[in-house]
Amino acid sequence: MQQNSELLSGRAKTTTTTVDLATMKRRSLSGNCGVGVFVIALVTVLVAFATPSWLVSDYRITGAKLDRLGLWTHCFRSLPDVNDDYQRRFFVGCRWVYDPFTTGYDEIRGFLIPPFMVATQFFYTLCAIGVILAMVLVLLYFLCAGPDQKFFVKLIKAISFITLAASICGSIGVIVFACFGNKDKWMPEHANNWFGWSFILACIGVVACAVASSLFFTEAHVQARKRRQLKESQTQFQMDSESKA
Repeated sequence: MQQNSELLSGRAKTTTTTVDLATMKRRSLSGNCGVGVFVIALVTVLVAFATPSWLVSDYRITGAKLDRLGLWTHCFRSLPDVNDDYQRRFFVGCRWVYDPFTTGYDEIRGFLIPPFMVATQFFYTLCAIGVILAMVLVLLYFLCAGPDQKFFVKLIKAISFITLAASICGSIGVIVFACFGNKDKWMPEHANNWFGWSFILACIGVVACAVASSLFFTEAHVQARKRRQLKESQTQFQMDSESKA
């Protein structure tokens, strides 16, 4: 009789633990939404990072000197060499900003990359690196990890902090470029230039990183609370079993 009681108690304990773990394995709404928003952040940040349309010229002006420019690529229709007082050299077409092959291009690099542009490149590069690191952790969270693993909550918190840091760095880069990117005495005909779709994607990516970070922080709180409730329920069940025995 005592053996049957212990057997039933063990089965009940196993059933309770299994039910609790099954409940924990389901991601909450904040976790699912966090993954979805992070995908948006990843795509927008990387596309903005790689495309040359942060600043574009009015396409209706046929004689414009600037075509478009990005963080790493500049496209000109006919940009005169700022170091040539006789205006005998012009730069046409798209080039990598560190192009070593075009004659005279390295001589105007100081004009093409002023200090504010260096700051934009630096901070937005940190943002891009952050979302790439977070992508690896999000894949681990989405495909491999589960609430029954000890590092699960720490994993979610790591995603939260990395995406938050990426959002802060990206925000600094975007704000710096917005303040100085279309001012006079840098790109020619600044009155006919405007911020392009790459810059808009950069702004969307920064906001999406911040939203994803807040959602993952919420998910970490939810999973930590579930884990505490599971431990409390197991402790209470053991106490009840011992008292009945």
